[in-house]
Amino acid sequence: MAKRRPSGDGMVRKREDGRWEGRIVVGHKKNGDSIFRYISAPTQKELSAKLRQLTEAYKGVDLTEESNMALSVWLDKWLDEYMAATLRPTTLNGYRRSLELHVKPYLGNKTLSKITAVDLRSLYRTLQETGRVHPRDGQSPGLSARTVHGIHTILHHALKTAMEQNLIPNNPAAEVDPPKFDGAPMKILTEAQLDAFMRVIEKDAFWHDFFYTAVTTGLRRGEILALQWDDLDLCTGVLRIERQVQRVRRELVISAPKTKSSCRSIILPAPILGVLRDYRQSIRSRWMFPSPKKEDSPLDPAAVRKKLAKVLNRADCKHIRFHDLRHTFATNALEHGMDIKTLSTIIGHVTSATTLNVYAHVTDTMRENAAASIDRGIAGIEPPRRASSPAKPKAAKTDFQPVKGKYRKPGTGCVSQIGEHLWEGRYSPKINGKRMARNVYAHTEAECEEKLANMIREMKAEIAAEKEWQKQAGLTG
Repeated sequence: MAKRRPSGDGMVRKREDGRWEGRIVVGHKKNGDSIFRYISAPTQKELSAKLRQLTEAYKGVDLTEESNMALSVWLDKWLDEYMAATLRPTTLNGYRRSLELHVKPYLGNKTLSKITAVDLRSLYRTLQETGRVHPRDGQSPGLSARTVHGIHTILHHALKTAMEQNLIPNNPAAEVDPPKFDGAPMKILTEAQLDAFMRVIEKDAFWHDFFYTAVTTGLRRGEILALQWDDLDLCTGVLRIERQVQRVRRELVISAPKTKSSCRSIILPAPILGVLRDYRQSIRSRWMFPSPKKEDSPLDPAAVRKKLAKVLNRADCKHIRFHDLRHTFATNALEHGMDIKTLSTIIGHVTSATTLNVYAHVTDTMRENAAASIDRGIAGIEPPRRASSPAKPKAAKTDFQPVKGKYRKPGTGCVSQIGEHLWEGRYSPKINGKRMARNVYAHTEAECEEKLANMIREMKAEIAAEKEWQKQAGLTG
């Protein structure tokens, strides 16, 4: 057997047609035979320059013979062997569909190791111009920048794995800037729209209680559909979220939640717990929201989508996705004083930073609004009406100076770093025996201290005014 030639070793020759040809060793087969990469040029000088570039690109690389497979073959292998065990079924199916429709028809037959950044740029440009498979009347023939950006993300991951498996020398997707797009504004229902929505279905006990659960818990659609009565302690109100329901290729699939943090327990507010207690009397299935056709099967996600569209139309509300009910819950929770960490735990985000990024648009409102009960803001409990009493006096200004040092003095709040570039300030005084916590957020410690000081001044003034009002109203002893 011939001596194994090292990767990067090459040769140059002049062909009979006058052109110059070169090759280098880029890897080895299982039997030890070399894998070559060939290039040509009209002159020896040009060829030498190309060879130097090629040698540098393959420096330290030892490809396997699988590098000669077609891109389409690798993409199938990547999905089946590397991603199937880590992705949710719906996500995996979405990846497969995107690649089948928008990548394989253009680059699927090309050798994996010969895919270049130029190929990918050309692909993205084509997809944005004429990539829509079945455009409807009046619809653009090209895909949106958001969709093409998502395709780039999939390809980047697939080609990165190929590089790690010594199938390609580098990841060409890393050299390509995907199309930029502006994120669509988050859709939520206003208080009036939510009231109209619930009034439309108030006589339909099943759907009323289903959507009421959604807007008072912020659970994902699949999480609500997968709830069983054994997950809920009707005495304590503790609800465990341990699974989700999805439709994959016309079949209902029950799987683990989206992330590890999605497996969680929450305490239901009293109003929703009361609703579910009453609703429980009419349900014989182990599923909290069973299919009307199969008692021992959960409700179909498609049925939820259709019902939501009908109710929105009847309530004269804007079109939203079911997931926007989750956004509605979270936005209301923040605006009524729930802190980021608590909300992150309730809705099952991996980190508080994720929650803050998603709901950054409401942090100012969150800081300015009073920390009222979440039950009042979302579950609709109104405080008892007070008898006629003197008008509240305007809040008086109070002085506050943050105290720095190893230990902070009472009344100065606390500041902590919760992310690489994220600081949280918290002030939680006791009012009538109950903690009233509020939070501020900033990208630096100094900015957070400043926001915290301002918030404490405001809260102390509010507390002083409230005490004065109660005194005048004769509500204190």
